Amino acid sequence: MDQKTTVTLLELAAKSLLNNEPATIHALDEIPRDLFVPLFNAAFLGGHKTILKAMVKVWPFRCLHIGSLTTRESYYDILEAVIDGLQILPAQNSSSWGPKLRILDLRSDLVCKTICSEIGTAFPFCFKSCIYSQHSILKIEEAQHRVRCLGIGNSGSEPQSAQEPMELLMDISLNSTLRTKQFLSFICSKIQQNVRSLHVCCRDLQIDRMSGHKSILQFLDLGCIENLEMDQANLSEVVTLLAQMIHLNSLTLCNIPFKTYNRRKFRSFLLCLGRLDHLQELSLSFFCLTDQLHKLLRVVPPQLDSLYLPHCQLSHRDVTVLSQSSQATHLRVLSLSNNHIFSEVNEPFQALLEKVSSTLQHLVINNCMITDSTLSAVIPALSHCTQLHVLSFAFNPITMPVLKSLLQHLTSLMKLKYVIYPVPVHCYEEWIFHDRLDRQKLAEVQAQLEAMLHGAQRNDMKWVSCSE
Repeated sequence: MDQKTTVTLLELAAKSLLNNEPATIHALDEIPRDLFVPLFNAAFLGGHKTILKAMVKVWPFRCLHIGSLTTRESYYDILEAVIDGLQILPAQNSSSWGPKLRILDLRSDLVCKTICSEIGTAFPFCFKSCIYSQHSILKIEEAQHRVRCLGIGNSGSEPQSAQEPMELLMDISLNSTLRTKQFLSFICSKIQQNVRSLHVCCRDLQIDRMSGHKSILQFLDLGCIENLEMDQANLSEVVTLLAQMIHLNSLTLCNIPFKTYNRRKFRSFLLCLGRLDHLQELSLSFFCLTDQLHKLLRVVPPQLDSLYLPHCQLSHRDVTVLSQSSQATHLRVLSLSNNHIFSEVNEPFQALLEKVSSTLQHLVINNCMITDSTLSAVIPALSHCTQLHVLSFAFNPITMPVLKSLLQHLTSLMKLKYVIYPVPVHCYEEWIFHDRLDRQKLAEVQAQLEAMLHGAQRNDMKWVSCSE
């Protein structure tokens, strides 16, 4: 019998067990270990909260990952049932299978399996376990292992701890919805009940307005966070959080009110950025940086991978500084949208394109007041960006002849697959107001560009207009 057939039979057996919940729960200590994963998946997708809670109590593996499992309704109810099944205190009537559940991962991950493979090491292994916090299972067990190896203490006389350390891995979005608040309140209650034994490891944290969310933040180990998004917070609140985060890979800040800036706060913000040695992606939106970009680039890692600076009121000096920075030789993603940096001179941007030509894959320069003369001037530098995959320059006043010239130059970039171009000005009665778009003219533009792509044998390259 092949593996596919075996999996199918296990799934059928799991669905059959769900038809009799009381009997299934009673028999959990006796069912084959191989049946736990398909039974859990079927129970999760079917919303069988009682069985889920009972299964978590006797889970015969070290870890449990939700992974790609999703439900359309009552998702929080199901997660609460799973969390409620955590056995912080060792079960008195436990199954003979081991080890027991120690890591519960509630994060969505399409490629993550329900359980990790078990590797023969000094202690069981989970690929997703926390590696930063001193309260993590990995750190605790490493310390215990070192103690045993050094022969410190008499393990036979040491009392067994009443509570086993456990990790709850989750991504947290602090928004204003009532159900989210109820779920986070439930999490806080669980943490308070097991303050010394339950480590909540949050890797991705999203905060929409700081007010009303400070209670959950005090329960989190901010040193675990790898990706932070904050919307509508003042700079002092940003600094307070960043001061506790040293392992960030990605930082996104949006709508930080300019009135909250001052020299001291901005300096503190830069000091925090300078401590983020692992930062790969930085996104600042509606964050005033006029003539200040040089200070920011001085402290962020030179190996920065992605830089998003839309609506940052950048100046020509800022673009010049960026073109001369060490970061420019590593950038794969660059967004400068909604900064009117091309209204006078284009030499700084030309220099920037030359600097990023060997690495840049995504370039977004929407609504930057790029004119025909500017675009024509930078076409040679743009055509040397051999790694470019996506180019977006919508909402710029470009005419059809220059648009066609650009296409002719870019067809040689074999990795470029997707271009979002502005509706040519002749398709509007008044371009400056985007007034009265002539759909027939736009259709003719699209037909001409598609014909040119076909003639250049680049049917794999898609040119799409942004006409809204």
